[in-house]
Amino acid sequence: MQIIFKTVSPPIIFVQKNMEARKAIESFTVMNELVLPNDTNTFGNLMGGRLMYWMDIAAFMAVAKHCNFPSMTVSVDNISFKNPIKLGNIVHIQSKVTRAFNTSMEVHLKVWGEDAQQKYKYESNEAYFTFVALDAHGKPRTVPPVIAESEEEIKLFDGALRRRQLRLILAGKMKPMDATELKSIFSI
Repeated sequence: MQIIFKTVSPPIIFVQKNMEARKAIESFTVMNELVLPNDTNTFGNLMGGRLMYWMDIAAFMAVAKHCNFPSMTVSVDNISFKNPIKLGNIVHIQSKVTRAFNTSMEVHLKVWGEDAQQKYKYESNEAYFTFVALDAHGKPRTVPPVIAESEEEIKLFDGALRRRQLRLILAGKMKPMDATELKSIFSI
């Protein structure tokens, strides 16, 4: 299987032979949830585990739109908790596939809380999830490439390879000396 890279400013296209590329925006998903008493801790804040559960669902929906294959979460990195979401507030989770590699896809998620009574919306969380598409036998399968068009999509697309290499190093699946994209940041 031959891989061809084409860079046009914008869009950036990652083309893989015999696989139709899809625009990043086509995977864009918004999921909303109301924070109920069963979702909160003793401080009246949304529990982190419940939010992660909802984020995993939102990420899966973006991946399903992108590749139309059964997929599973293989990693979650750097969920940053910026502001708590209170009981009775609305949670807005946005997810979008940022880049596809051979069988894996990186998904960027942004989370906002909304106090509907006070008409106030605030940033709560941000994270990256990685999913792998599976065939009928549960084995990894090739996924369509991503076309990044907007300035933000291009920025996320460009950074995805560095984030992937860092994930692989931390998981013990890549030696730091082999992470050429990461090393290029620190080269003088």
